[in-house]
Amino acid sequence: MRRRLLPLFLSIFGIGLITYVALGLTPVNATTVGFAYLLYVLSIATTWGFFEASVASVAATLAFNFFFLPPTGTLTIADPQNWVALFSFLATSLIASRLSTKARRRELDAVERRRDVERLYSFGRSILLIDGTEPFPKQLSRKLAEAFELDAVALYDRRTGEIFRAGPVDFEGIDSQLREAAIQGTLFADPEQKRVITGVRLGTEPIGSLALQGSHMTDSVLQSIANLVAIGLERAKAQELGHEIEAARRSERLRTTLIDALAHELKTPLTSIRAATTALLTNADQTPPSSVRMLKIADEEAAHLEELIDNTLEMAHLDSDHIDLDMEVSDLGAVVHEVVDSMKTTIGDRTLEVTCDNLLPHVRLDRRLIKLAIKQVIDNALKYSASGTPISLRAHRLNGTVAVEVTDRGKGIPAEEQSRIFERFYRSPSVEERIPGSGIGLSIAHQILQAHGGDLTVNSQPGKTTFTLSLKETM
Repeated sequence: MRRRLLPLFLSIFGIGLITYVALGLTPVNATTVGFAYLLYVLSIATTWGFFEASVASVAATLAFNFFFLPPTGTLTIADPQNWVALFSFLATSLIASRLSTKARRRELDAVERRRDVERLYSFGRSILLIDGTEPFPKQLSRKLAEAFELDAVALYDRRTGEIFRAGPVDFEGIDSQLREAAIQGTLFADPEQKRVITGVRLGTEPIGSLALQGSHMTDSVLQSIANLVAIGLERAKAQELGHEIEAARRSERLRTTLIDALAHELKTPLTSIRAATTALLTNADQTPPSSVRMLKIADEEAAHLEELIDNTLEMAHLDSDHIDLDMEVSDLGAVVHEVVDSMKTTIGDRTLEVTCDNLLPHVRLDRRLIKLAIKQVIDNALKYSASGTPISLRAHRLNGTVAVEVTDRGKGIPAEEQSRIFERFYRSPSVEERIPGSGIGLSIAHQILQAHGGDLTVNSQPGKTTFTLSLKETM
């Protein structure tokens, strides 16, 4: 109310000043004075608004009647035409001031909308310029406070659970409202403190909330700010994910380089050993019989060690989320026999029964990887069954697939652990202290079969465990 007292006083004072000047002119034209009053009322409407202009209109009407319409010096009118003129003047001034006020309000609204668009553009542009020196939401809050000249900003990131603040004034006691707004997407408004709290959504998913103080905003501007904040938070999330992927990629490259270097370092001395034993065995007629036997053992064990290193390095390469396949049409039964022949030293005196159905259909497979998968399953059966019990292998057709079943007569796998044995590095608590192992063999075998579009499953009960490797038939 106090803000309106000065405009009202100046409006009435202006009418008095115009009246005083007009009375000082001799002779004076009443029509000219009326136009002067009308122009002054329009200027008041344009400057301050309709209320001040209405008061000035009434004051101008009274002054015009008292000083310029006969009989002067009274508020009475002798000529009826003057009544028409007086009321026409009053109506014209009120209507004109109303129209002028509306035009001014539209102009102010257009200026405010343009200002909001410029602020939104500035804020959107600043989001693209945010660097990695500080947390993204913290910089986002500061840029928002600067762009809209806000007293306080609080941004709640639901993904991290943190609240980031900016602005010269600090919010108090709004943490619970921010979290509620993030979950329910509700809106809290306090016009007296020029404070508003709104949810931030990406599509239909609530990802945070925003509290602003210090400026009145329309719903459209507030929603636009919330949308830009959502885009900013999603951009930050995408950047973090990109950094994580790049770090993982670099780690994988380093891992591959180390594996290749390890392979070179291990195979170099083995190559020398094999070359020496081969040379000595070539001249076996010059070597005592006992030395020949020892050389044969050394040569066989060196070959075995070389195979173990190859398999270990192969498993290390496969211990990732991507497996490259070199597919060819093969006889799975022949592959099984090749694996068994290569494991004679490992099998030793254990009984291994191999059965392959006649006329097995061919399958498309990576021969090297499938041999590694079968070897891992056989090695698992040898490791977890008693030395006096047999192990059986059977290759046959099974429900539109060609399957290899590996069965041992061990203690079996508890039902609650059967769903976990293909997890990387998982080992049963009942055997990890007694039987050495890394817990990756079955995991890699499972990955190899899945990469082929097949599967590796287990069926176990006390005294019998069967692993089934299945591949689709070649059409």
